[in-house]
Amino acid sequence: MRIALFGCGAVTQAVYVPLLSRRRDLFEVTAVCDLSPTLAGAVGDRLGAARRYTALEDMLAAGDFDAVLVLASGSHGEAVRRALAAGHAVLCEKPLALTRAEVAALPEGRLMVGYMKQYDPAVRRAEELLAELGGPGVIRAVEVTVLHPSGDSQLAFANLAQARDVDAGLLASLRAAESALVSRAVGDSSQVQSLYGVALGSICHDLSLLRRFTGSPTEISYVETWGPPPGSIEISGPLPAQGRFSIRWHYLEDYPAYRESVTIHHDKGTLELVFPSPYLMNAPTTLTVVSGGESRTEWRDVTEAFEVQLAAFHAFVNDGKPPLTDVGGALEDIVTAQRIAARYAVQHDLPLGGEAA
Repeated sequence: MRIALFGCGAVTQAVYVPLLSRRRDLFEVTAVCDLSPTLAGAVGDRLGAARRYTALEDMLAAGDFDAVLVLASGSHGEAVRRALAAGHAVLCEKPLALTRAEVAALPEGRLMVGYMKQYDPAVRRAEELLAELGGPGVIRAVEVTVLHPSGDSQLAFANLAQARDVDAGLLASLRAAESALVSRAVGDSSQVQSLYGVALGSICHDLSLLRRFTGSPTEISYVETWGPPPGSIEISGPLPAQGRFSIRWHYLEDYPAYRESVTIHHDKGTLELVFPSPYLMNAPTTLTVVSGGESRTEWRDVTEAFEVQLAAFHAFVNDGKPPLTDVGGALEDIVTAQRIAARYAVQHDLPLGGEAA
């Protein structure tokens, strides 16, 4: 399948370039696009893509590919809209967009949203075990803890190419447009905006796992933040079937390593998932199953979740196999993030605007 990449930053270089290089049986990268000619050139060289662009509209106009991977930072709504309108299938990194309006503006088309943790073999195994136990109705509680070091420390090993050749005026314009989208989502409070940014930029992975295990929360009971932004965030509420969830997310600049745990307690035991840094290819997620007689069984698989996700996209485009997250699932996560922002604003008597209001 011939594909084009839009966005050649950290995730593209550290994750997608090595995976696409070793899955040439599935993909041929024919074009790459980034605001930075340096990054487009570096990624194009590594993947053997002859055509490099600095404007998405130019790449879409030239065509000669079947699908687009939208990997740029920030809101992906407009890029996805353009790619779908041009008739291409799209794999879009999370989040799909910053506002519900951007999602509503998308044309019909083949769209898969990338939440790679949903494709992790340990997550799929936990889903199977939960189904055998009786499904979401047996869950008493889901507890999530994320210890998040700086991005620079997580990517120090990757020797990434740096973008130093993007026009400052263009960057300022794009940042202003993104800020306007955030205001349309949650209003103008800087505290609420900061929380919303973390919810959609990082905590959305945990929202997507809740969506797979239990269904999306329809009520947020409590939200608190502390520490210098982005700081620490606590979120809790009821699960759709029964039980409750809690998420504790901590930005710890100099913490030794990224760690994320998702623990599902049920009447007969516990399923615990511990995720490594997402940038470490083939580092296994550990699933620990606690069952009768206090037995503990650990399960690991070094199959890379991002690679499984890419293969799922290939199957979606060529065979019509539905993705785990489509536009509807991505919209659920945006709505949940806005509910989180709204609860925080109400609790702290902060102004709330936009769609969240």
